[in-house]
Amino acid sequence: MRENIEPAIANRSVTVGRAYQAQYRTPPEDYARVLRAPAINAEPCLPPRGPAAGTGRVVSDGKGVRMLPPSLQGEILSRGDLVDLRVAEDETFTGSYVISRDGTLKLPYLDPIPAQGRAPAEVVTDIRDGLVASDFYVETPPVSLLLTDFAAVRVAVSGAVFEPGAKDIGAVAGAEADALRRVAFGASTEGRNLSVALRSAGGIRPDADLSAVEIRRAGAVWRVDLRDGFAGGAFDDVMLVAGDEIVVPSRQCFQDELMVPGPFSPPGITLFMSSLTVPATSNSQAAIGRDVREVQWGTRFMQAVVDNNCVGGIRATSANRAAALLSRNPATGVSVVIERDIEEMLDRPDRDDYDPYLLPGDAIACYDSTVTNVADLGRVLGTVAAVAAID
Repeated sequence: MRENIEPAIANRSVTVGRAYQAQYRTPPEDYARVLRAPAINAEPCLPPRGPAAGTGRVVSDGKGVRMLPPSLQGEILSRGDLVDLRVAEDETFTGSYVISRDGTLKLPYLDPIPAQGRAPAEVVTDIRDGLVASDFYVETPPVSLLLTDFAAVRVAVSGAVFEPGAKDIGAVAGAEADALRRVAFGASTEGRNLSVALRSAGGIRPDADLSAVEIRRAGAVWRVDLRDGFAGGAFDDVMLVAGDEIVVPSRQCFQDELMVPGPFSPPGITLFMSSLTVPATSNSQAAIGRDVREVQWGTRFMQAVVDNNCVGGIRATSANRAAALLSRNPATGVSVVIERDIEEMLDRPDRDDYDPYLLPGDAIACYDSTVTNVADLGRVLGTVAAVAAID
């Protein structure tokens, strides 16, 4: 093997599965009959904070489980939204308005009307009451309030996501809208949904607790159960408004079942890769990018090794290659380096137990076989000898 040429890469605290995922642990010499990695990963799991599985599409406000409240349903207004107000046969109040920075709708001669985080129908009720209370009308007039364009909103996402922080989501670009949409009444967007905010934050981590994702708005805290959505079922993709805070709690364990593409998972993984010298002498000739390559969420280490042209070739010279993975625990920030003998992994019937899932920002390096290393050493010595003979 390679021990006589260069030192082996040391694994860091992963021998018995204490790292972020049990698949990092060092393979034993004997083969296991039962795959143990998922069970090892599940051992430290905290119980879900949300309702019992199968309860349905519900949320909790800390006072028990209830159905989705009106403040989290349907179209919700946010500051910067463009609305079309029409009061029957009245040119004074009819017109286009933008929800102000303070979250209110300001109409001529009326006190500002709260609009942030409310449905248009709720605001319409206040407009009608305001027109009557200000003596503009004796009887309640017909009033229509339609959304014309959604503004971008800035929300904060924290917890078990890969890229926490403030995120700008939403906005319907007028330049991209077709002519019919620009003159039509009403507006719709999926760009301000909870799922968009989670993907904008790099997607959920494998330790995320989807049963109790928190939405904090105007002093209220709601916990939303998103498990059905990840499993392919229906879920309430809440529309967010400016200033919302999203917190994804952690179950303190790696959940193998979350390593599949879903509405909240990372859109993909950017890998940093270094290829072999043989059979390719450069990343370009190895058909990989100069620095990185994109792979699907849920890709395993050995799949990327194959993708990096580190497998195959002439057995006599290309066997006994090795590959190293540099990863970082997203929960603690501690890095880990593991090394796998490629041919051994291909032969192992329990390879999935020691074949880690890739995470965003992982790096892979491939090493040539001993035969290749010796051959390269021979070429170097031959070159040195030829130079010495010329001198």
